[in-house]
Amino acid sequence: MNLTCLIVDDEPPAHKVLENYIGKVNTLTLVHNCYNAIEALNYLYEHKVDLIFLDINMPELTGLEMLKTMDNPPAVILTTAYSEFALESYEFGVVDYLMKPIRFDRFLKAINKVVLSKTQLESQDKTKKPMPAAEKDIFIKVDGVQQKVTLDDVLYLESKGNFVLLHLKDKRHLTADTLTKMNERLSPSGFLRIHKSYIININKVNTLQGNQVQVGEKYLPIGNSYKQVVLGKIGLK
Repeated sequence: MNLTCLIVDDEPPAHKVLENYIGKVNTLTLVHNCYNAIEALNYLYEHKVDLIFLDINMPELTGLEMLKTMDNPPAVILTTAYSEFALESYEFGVVDYLMKPIRFDRFLKAINKVVLSKTQLESQDKTKKPMPAAEKDIFIKVDGVQQKVTLDDVLYLESKGNFVLLHLKDKRHLTADTLTKMNERLSPSGFLRIHKSYIININKVNTLQGNQVQVGEKYLPIGNSYKQVVLGKIGLK
């Protein structure tokens, strides 16, 4: 097993330590270095990695804030000089939490956790049928009936508590679901979460200005923690 790695840390000396450790482990390959969370998010939109070494305390966007914007992050090992974030960090499903200065034996223990987790997932995946990369139509439950919806007709989705309202050009559908689950289902099909309450169809975007995006005739807010993600995804710099 070979794991591709990304280092995200605003301190160059921290990169040197991790680069040295990664170079000693044959199963690890360092593919990129990022010096802030925004740079990392933009990189991850274009590239897939197996493991992120992520610092918590960084300017503009902290490591934990970065994780909040990611619906399906790769394996993450947090690296920090502060222990007070340890409990909160595990709420994000991170593999391990390394305190700086990082010892090599502790580094290896964290890597072993990643390898074990990857091995278990690969074993489970062998028993699953492959899913298509994208869907053209989906079925949602509306008033107790499975309703077919053509995704190209969807402008955006809006969270309504434990329900999601799908806005189409000439109609709306309310279904019992969460926006997070809908995002996991729709993201390969050209949909993007821009706010805790909204997912948009990227192909229906008309304009983007300031902290708003126009989809059809509707102007929707962009959450502060999603803005850099939105700019990177739809190609506006």
